[in-house]
Amino acid sequence: MDVPSIHRFDVAEVRFKNGRKEFFRNSKKLDIVTGDPVVVDVPNGHHIGYISLQGELVRLQMTKKGIEDDDDVREIYRKATSRDIDRWDEARNREESVMYRTKEIIQQTKLEMKLTDVEFQADGTKATFFYSADGRVDFRELIKTLAGEFRIRVEMRQISVRQEAGRIGGLGVCGRELCCSTWLTDFKNVTTSAARYQNLSLNPGKLSGQCGRLKCCLNYELDTYMDALKDIPEVEAPLSTQRGNAKLQKTDIFRKIMWFGYEDDNNWHAVSADRVKEIQEMNEKGKKPSTLVDNEVEEDQVDTLSINSDLEAMDRKFSGKGGKKKKKRNKYRGKKPNHKKSENS
Repeated sequence: MDVPSIHRFDVAEVRFKNGRKEFFRNSKKLDIVTGDPVVVDVPNGHHIGYISLQGELVRLQMTKKGIEDDDDVREIYRKATSRDIDRWDEARNREESVMYRTKEIIQQTKLEMKLTDVEFQADGTKATFFYSADGRVDFRELIKTLAGEFRIRVEMRQISVRQEAGRIGGLGVCGRELCCSTWLTDFKNVTTSAARYQNLSLNPGKLSGQCGRLKCCLNYELDTYMDALKDIPEVEAPLSTQRGNAKLQKTDIFRKIMWFGYEDDNNWHAVSADRVKEIQEMNEKGKKPSTLVDNEVEEDQVDTLSINSDLEAMDRKFSGKGGKKKKKRNKYRGKKPNHKKSENS
């Protein structure tokens, strides 16, 4: 059952260009649903966005991002009308030409910065320029030049290379749209140890995303791998057996199977993780199993078994009188009978 509107959480999540999301209060109790365009209050004007989330989930999102539910949350003015949408379209049509012209100005002024995107406010009075740079950039003269040429208020906002890839967008190697341009908003630190725990090849070309950093998806299954690795023993030295030393070649973490290979053998032998632990315990005690699969057999028992097996073989060979009887070979075997017809027939 739906919660009555009078008891609903009155803050909604609004999505803007390139997945940027902010929270606004529905103080006027507007009848809005997810996907509706709304006019919201922004500093020195108004902007248009789309409702992306409502209800108690918004409260959880605000708690997760550390945003207080106080008077600092701006309000939603109204639902966007066709006139508001048309004026917004006119402002957005200027973004591409303004971005190209701004890049030319940046090259002329020789500023060490990379312009990524330009977002115009719905009322057309302000534009936000998103850029990335390795260090601090003195763009005071640039702001004066842009404000005088385009007749707008200018805001410069520095973003990281991950946020830059999210604003540009694209498709990943998985075939889906980039996570950073669709739903991912918090960028956590990704290290090469995440790839090592998952037995991935440390190839920068395969582990790096379009931003040039390690892929964020390396952290998605890391906790599952860490839990599975608790049952996998650490093999720092080869396993000692009576056949020889066996080195670790490969590990299947989820099936808990480890493959070992002898120094004089190119074949790999599958051994369970529990068996590997058992062999390690035997090696610590100075014992060696016969093979990776079979347990240790005492030396005197091995000699007795080999002698008995030889005697049994001799008994089978010379059992009976004169040994095994040879089968008589049929001299007609393999010959076809020759039936000659009589001359008178």
